[in-house]
Amino acid sequence: MQIKKLLRVAVCTGALLFASGSSMAVEKITLNDNPYPSFQAIMNLLIVLFEERLGYQVETKPADNAVTYAGMHAGKGDIDIHCDAWIPNQKDFHKKYVLEEKTVAYSDKHYIGSSGFCVPGYFAEEHNVKTIYDLARPEVAKLLDTDGNGKGEIWIGRTGWIATNENMIKTRDYGLLGNNEWVRVAPGAHYGALKEAIKNKKGYAGYCWKPDWVWDAFGMVQLEEPENDGKGCWKQVTQKEDPDWFKNSKITCASAPKTIQFAWSKALEARAPLATQLLANIQLDIDTVTRWAYEVGAEKRDPREVVSDWIAANPKRVDGWFGM
Repeated sequence: MQIKKLLRVAVCTGALLFASGSSMAVEKITLNDNPYPSFQAIMNLLIVLFEERLGYQVETKPADNAVTYAGMHAGKGDIDIHCDAWIPNQKDFHKKYVLEEKTVAYSDKHYIGSSGFCVPGYFAEEHNVKTIYDLARPEVAKLLDTDGNGKGEIWIGRTGWIATNENMIKTRDYGLLGNNEWVRVAPGAHYGALKEAIKNKKGYAGYCWKPDWVWDAFGMVQLEEPENDGKGCWKQVTQKEDPDWFKNSKITCASAPKTIQFAWSKALEARAPLATQLLANIQLDIDTVTRWAYEVGAEKRDPREVVSDWIAANPKRVDGWFGM
């Protein structure tokens, strides 16, 4: 049966079940859960669509990438869906579970994100900070020193992220570590420190990505980096590949664009085929997700309310995901 017909039947069937108070067993779907505003918005989009349009029961479970992919691989329902899979950040998981084990599927309908280093706009303007190399200037590093130890602080991510290792290599190879040092804390602590710096018009520099809510909320600007030409400026060795990964890696250019998409356990395709076919049809875009992130992160709106309002305002786009 074609997806258009199948999803039309599902929507009608779900409505009939709710109306009749049917006691038929409802399939449970488990999503991974992370606290980042963009993730919360996307996760709640799926919750609303699965529950209200398809009649599934949805649970969420806090889990990092390793636990999420292992859960999808096991196929037992502990975790069925990754709401926010990033490539190349999660390329090792993709290689193992999608390409080799073939137990996890990725949506073909991705959108493009990006990452780099950023500073508040006022800081960039007042101190002529435009490129990544400007962070190495002694007078700039001094303005990033909050603990008085003579070293500026640059947030590079949290321990365990592939991006954090990437940023360790970058900051070394860009020559930033003579006058600066790494800060590795969870995003919540990073957002708090950034908010405090903005409030007091102080210096701040760190890892940043799109989509995220900080750009519009705090007027952040991304620092220029050499273009990634794919011709040797990027050699990142992973910890699994080499115990001396840091020594044997070299990165002297900007990160490649990110593809962001849904991933799901292939076992879910048999348990909840309507859910996986919907996942394969949803097409998001960076502007929409960035707006959701701003409303959740900066305006402190409930993420389910944010996406429910968006669904109501975009019926043709959402119906298109259902083949209607």
